[in-house]
Amino acid sequence: MTIPEDPAAFLGDFGVTVTQGATTGLGILDMPGEYVADGRVITTEYLLRAEASKFGGVGYGDAITVGGAAYTVREAPLLLDDGVFCLILLTKT
Repeated sequence: MTIPEDPAAFLGDFGVTVTQGATTGLGILDMPGEYVADGRVITTEYLLRAEASKFGGVGYGDAITVGGAAYTVREAPLLLDDGVFCLILLTKT
């Protein structure tokens, strides 16, 4: 049995405004740190969780604004679970 999801309810409390071209919606930006180079360097990954119906079509090199800051899409979005949400890897520009 499928339980209908309301993406707006999920994103409403913690989401920030996301704009890509003429499309605007909400997304949750995670910025986990990661050790690289045998622990000598800390790097930050920018991961955006957003509605796949709105942002699932972005591609490598596309410009996207998250919470007023500019980013560039690093690779095609990864659909999560049932495909309602996607995860987009970003680079801050």
